[in-house]
Amino acid sequence: MSYLEHNLKTVPTGLSKILFVNWALVVLLTAVACIGFIMLYSNAGGAFNPWAAPQMKRFGVGLGLMLMIGMVPIWFWRNMAGVGYVLSLVLLLVVEFFGDVGMGAQRWIDLGFMRLQPSELMKITLVMLLAGYYDWLDIKKVSHPLWVAIPVFLILLPTALVLKQPDLGTSLLLVFGGAIVMFAAGVSWWYFGAIAAMGGTLVTFVFSSRGTPWQLLKDYQYRRIDTFLDPSSDPLGAGYHITQSKIALGSGGWTGRGFMQGTQSRLNFLPEKHTDFIFTTLAEEFGFLGGISLLMLYAGIVIFCLISAMNNKDRFGALVTIGIAATFFLFFAVNMSMVMGLAPVVGVPLPMVSYGGSAMLVLMVAFGIVQSAHIHRPRTKS
Repeated sequence: MSYLEHNLKTVPTGLSKILFVNWALVVLLTAVACIGFIMLYSNAGGAFNPWAAPQMKRFGVGLGLMLMIGMVPIWFWRNMAGVGYVLSLVLLLVVEFFGDVGMGAQRWIDLGFMRLQPSELMKITLVMLLAGYYDWLDIKKVSHPLWVAIPVFLILLPTALVLKQPDLGTSLLLVFGGAIVMFAAGVSWWYFGAIAAMGGTLVTFVFSSRGTPWQLLKDYQYRRIDTFLDPSSDPLGAGYHITQSKIALGSGGWTGRGFMQGTQSRLNFLPEKHTDFIFTTLAEEFGFLGGISLLMLYAGIVIFCLISAMNNKDRFGALVTIGIAATFFLFFAVNMSMVMGLAPVVGVPLPMVSYGGSAMLVLMVAFGIVQSAHIHRPRTKS
């Protein structure tokens, strides 16, 4: 019996699919998005424009997309994984030659009604392609060097293009997101140990290349590392952003200064307060309790995804759900670590909360794939 024939007999069809939607995931995503609307409203000084209103519209569109994508059988998305990856790769090449430049980076394609960031799309299509690859590959070949080299190449190709933009944060998310899918597929621990050793060597080369003709990172990226290691070394220059962020985080205390009462954000001391550093506004206005509440919502989203993956007997559906959950986790973990001074500032937004069209819509599409895997997973006939 073929995969399709098997699933037509064991998954819901027609309108009955609505009953199998992971509604808990929908509620959690909506709750996180609402926190984002509130913080964008606050950052605008009590106005829906220019940030909150567009973000609400995008979430509405994204929610509709998520449910529509969830109704499509998961085997369709498995078959489209390669097409999505190639399309994302082509868009990254378009960015390389014709992309819009903003804040010193060339990352966007201007579509008129919005600016598309193809690297956001690549985070999801890469996970889909790797999940499809390991669904196709015989499990006995998973750790064979030849069959390991193929997904490594598939990961490094877009990573190189994204790193050239330059976008260190997204390139790291691509590498780690892809590695987690490989690990979940059963690739031997030895490969990850070897990669860790190579990573240590690469870090050595990165630092030793500074100031040479073959310098591996941009000057501003080295300054971010310096700032991470010692923010007080340049408190009014490269260390200004993280210093102000820490002041905002500390001033919030346990319960915060109150809604729209944060001095750091009100007086515009916080950098990029509506995007990368929006968590500091939340922590200043709602304190530790507000920050931990958002973190618990994020954790709930990841947990529900992992539970869905563990209950899914379809290999592609399970792997793609794990990969998307891992990418989502890396999103908020890196952002929160960044604004708290636990990681270098690499320009990663806070998912579903930071202002941004591409990130919001791509994440909702990704969770649509998760819904499709959840709805169409093989079930025992009653």
